[in-house]
Amino acid sequence: MNRLDKYRGIIPAFYACYGDDGEISRERVKALAVHLADKGVKGLYVGGSSGECIYQSVEERKQVLECVMEAAGDRLTVIAHVACNNTQDSMELARHAEKQGADAIAAIPPIYFHLPPYAIAKYWNDISSAAPETDFIIYNIPQLAGVALNTALLREMRKNPKVIGVKNSSMPVQDIQMFLDEGGDDMIVFNGPDEQLLSGLAAGAAGGIGGTYAVMPELYMKIYELFGRGEMETARLIQNECCRIIYHMCSAKANLYAVLKEILKGRGIDIGTVRAPLPGMEAEDYKIAEACAGEIGAAVKKYCEKAG
Repeated sequence: MNRLDKYRGIIPAFYACYGDDGEISRERVKALAVHLADKGVKGLYVGGSSGECIYQSVEERKQVLECVMEAAGDRLTVIAHVACNNTQDSMELARHAEKQGADAIAAIPPIYFHLPPYAIAKYWNDISSAAPETDFIIYNIPQLAGVALNTALLREMRKNPKVIGVKNSSMPVQDIQMFLDEGGDDMIVFNGPDEQLLSGLAAGAAGGIGGTYAVMPELYMKIYELFGRGEMETARLIQNECCRIIYHMCSAKANLYAVLKEILKGRGIDIGTVRAPLPGMEAEDYKIAEACAGEIGAAVKKYCEKAG
């Protein structure tokens, strides 16, 4: 088996799980991890945007990863996003992730100050050095980080043998092909934007890491399965259905993750709400979440529960 095969498939971005007091709930973290493992996903991406990482302390982020590994780490590929806005804390989280047995660590570039490429490369390589036995994945999300990965920076990072891939959340699908062309056969790229999973797979993505995967994993796993079988028309229909549901979710006043958590709550997985300053649910948003849950259920029944 190729050493990169463990990364191929559907990997939900793990949500922040809070108790009623707004603090990290170990029980709820474990419940969500088990729920997703039971759904049959390939792995979990822990501590990223969906995990509200920029609103959590280093110790809270450690606690989340520990709970995920305890609950489902032996069943899933676990990628720990460890980036903080300073190198020291990022290296601390990288050391911790390796100690916990995460399959890979990942990091966005530092945000706010726009650093030159050589400084970004040093930041990533310093993080990687703190977990020398663990794979490293570059997280490219220029619309939020303010810095975009390019082929020259990727070429520099590929000098580090632990750099095995890119989580690509830029919108141009072409970027996936471009990074694969530069990286070579022993590198993978994950599709990031949920709305273009099928397009990303067609461009060569090994799988997807997505923020809405956890509320409708069945649909994304079915897209991945159908793509692998060459059944593109049905895969396209499911992708379009996912997009419509996402657009509906985004019509709420609340932050998207608040809506996603409300949908999960309706499925029996209560992980609290979002942490301020992210806006929580307002009265009119509950109807949107309920409607989206119904749309997900109908799509799963239509496409994923057919005999055979």
